[in-house]
Amino acid sequence: MKRYNVAVVGAGVVGIEMLRVLKQRNFPIGELRVFARSARDIDVDGQKYSVKPITPEGFDKIDIALFAGTEGEKGAAVTYAAEAVKRGAVVIDNGADFRMDPKVPLVVPEVNAVDVKKHKGIIANPNCSTIQMVVALNPIHKRFRIKRIIVTTLQASSGAGKAAVEQLNNENARIAQGGFNSLQADGVNKSMPQQLAYNCFPHIGSFVECGYTNEEWKLVKETHKIMHAPKIKISATTVRVPVRTGHSESIYIEVEKAIDPDGARKILAKSAGIVVMDDLKNNLYPMPKDVEGKDETFVGRIRQDAFNKKGLWLWVVADNLRKGAATNAVQIAECIISSLK
Repeated sequence: MKRYNVAVVGAGVVGIEMLRVLKQRNFPIGELRVFARSARDIDVDGQKYSVKPITPEGFDKIDIALFAGTEGEKGAAVTYAAEAVKRGAVVIDNGADFRMDPKVPLVVPEVNAVDVKKHKGIIANPNCSTIQMVVALNPIHKRFRIKRIIVTTLQASSGAGKAAVEQLNNENARIAQGGFNSLQADGVNKSMPQQLAYNCFPHIGSFVECGYTNEEWKLVKETHKIMHAPKIKISATTVRVPVRTGHSESIYIEVEKAIDPDGARKILAKSAGIVVMDDLKNNLYPMPKDVEGKDETFVGRIRQDAFNKKGLWLWVVADNLRKGAATNAVQIAECIISSLK
């Protein structure tokens, strides 16, 4: 079996999950290098990794470079992706910097794996909330043609990084010890713009055009690009909730042809990467606590709009660190090596 030299850039929650997923999926690694801003040793599930400072030369002889996803002007991919490509690596970037570049494929393997072949050295990994939505909706779109999507996301603290999870933990602990007034004490970690414990707030990302956040616009623009369906009308509200890991989405769709819940369930149950959990008699439906650590997208509460035979509701849940980030990136890498055979 041919083996590939792999670099993981970033040692935060997504970078660590990438290391975990590479091992769990038995990715054919020759040499593995882990880069970050500073050197240190990390332990992932009992295995030690030596993290090296990132440099252009560090990508010499690397075949695939997985960037965990710091975004913006100071993002590692902006600084080092071109250097990695110049040295022969294929870059898979989990950040937002390249997602809407028309020359860069934006890939969810269950939906548009064929787009991997169009890459010119860089492939973008979509936003976590977009990934699980398109996995759930694409099988329905292929059969019934979706015209409109209205989605509300309930996104876990880990989607905002390690500091956000620590903020949630600290707030919970302070409330347990001294009530809500204890959150006013000095030293409370505030990586998020609002209190998250015992709360939820509709503010993920920065507010941009039309009063929507850039996180909400990602769901619109990325879905159009991934599904090659720019005419679908999409409106989103993104909400941060006091959950550690696992994003949930309440999705309403309108389709061109009449659709019934049983037909939708059958289509979804046969689709790659989807688990249907929809047994109301036994209170069985997807919940974040049950999907943490899993790679599939879970769908339940499938029901028809009571006033529109072409309308359907779905409840979609996935682990945002795995399918929403690390697993999807590794699946893209698997597509790359399959295309080379």
